[in-house]
Amino acid sequence: MRFEWFVAKRYLRSPYRPAVLRLVTLFSILGVAAGVATLVIALAMNTGFRETLQDRLLGVTAHVSLTHPGSVIHDYDALAAKLGALPGVRSVTPASYETVLLSFGGEARGVVAKGVEPDRERRGDEALQKIVAGSLDFTPDADGIDALIVGKQLADEWKMAPGDYVTIMSPQGRLTPFGLMPHTRRFRVAGVFDSGFYDYDENWCFLTLKAAQSLAGTTDVVNVLEFRLDSPERAGGIARQAEQRAGQDFLATTWMEQNFALFRALRLEKLVTAIFIGLITFVAGLNILVVLSMMVTDKARDIAVLMSMGTRREQIRRIFLWQGIAIGFTGTLIGLSAGYAFALIAGTYHLIPLDPQIYAVSYVPFHPSALDGVWITLAAMGISIGATILPARAAAGLLPVEILRYE
Repeated sequence: MRFEWFVAKRYLRSPYRPAVLRLVTLFSILGVAAGVATLVIALAMNTGFRETLQDRLLGVTAHVSLTHPGSVIHDYDALAAKLGALPGVRSVTPASYETVLLSFGGEARGVVAKGVEPDRERRGDEALQKIVAGSLDFTPDADGIDALIVGKQLADEWKMAPGDYVTIMSPQGRLTPFGLMPHTRRFRVAGVFDSGFYDYDENWCFLTLKAAQSLAGTTDVVNVLEFRLDSPERAGGIARQAEQRAGQDFLATTWMEQNFALFRALRLEKLVTAIFIGLITFVAGLNILVVLSMMVTDKARDIAVLMSMGTRREQIRRIFLWQGIAIGFTGTLIGLSAGYAFALIAGTYHLIPLDPQIYAVSYVPFHPSALDGVWITLAAMGISIGATILPARAAAGLLPVEILRYE
């Protein structure tokens, strides 16, 4: 064991230190632990929200959406087959979106009606893979009434169940001598999906592409081609390739562009959280500076004796450096253990519920990251070591003759 570490450990563990010095040392360790643990928990929560929202968005929305602004897409099957050959594209499915008025049991609200080809859509859209009531069967009933799938939040709110009938009114109407008359059709609720994303479960419904075209009063056309990719992170490059291959006047947008404001806000929140909570660790570093300064004053005679016996000033400096490292390491280890333990338990058992109407998820997701732990450790230890510089220099600058003269 090195001489400096041996002396530093004896100083920290000495039962003869003043009570106030022991108390300040304990507070320094607890301050570092509190700062580290709080930072781990806060960053795990931020990462959890970002990854959960991203996973759920990618489960119910397209990675790339190709549209023809100001018009519709004709001959979409041939175009989908052509674009489906691009490297990295898993599937290309046509879809038709329209905002409609949905009525049931005296209630009415605007929802997004998505027309899809069920066999192709269910392979890429996780919402259609999570049917919690009824079945994914768009077959018309005996009276020829088409079926649709509604979200769980809407079904629960309106007490809607498979087999019920709803009325949908489309603003795309037909011109009559009495003016523009909207299209109105009845649909049978065939099933209920639960995507886990509140906005979709509350405001979306699915129907067949032909039913959507009939409701909108259009021919065999769609307004978007939706791409699912093997790697969603490559959406930007594939979107540019799709635009070039589709021809002029086509526009491709990625899931990152469509949700840019959301993910930018989460990234900014993570940065602000790290800065402000990191101040707790900075304050704990000041406590380390105080406790070491007090220790220099308390152990001035011992330092003078060591120097008179031949201890070099560099060794005295390293004694206090080791004390700061020991305090910082102990606090960091306690903080990491407590922070990761809480984040893992709370994330696994969903201990903190949320209102999904506000936060889009029903619980606080915690996803602790090992990389965050690395830089938190480096920052905490850097602050702890930095706090030892002034006390260590002060201890190494003591003059043993002046101190021992008055002892």
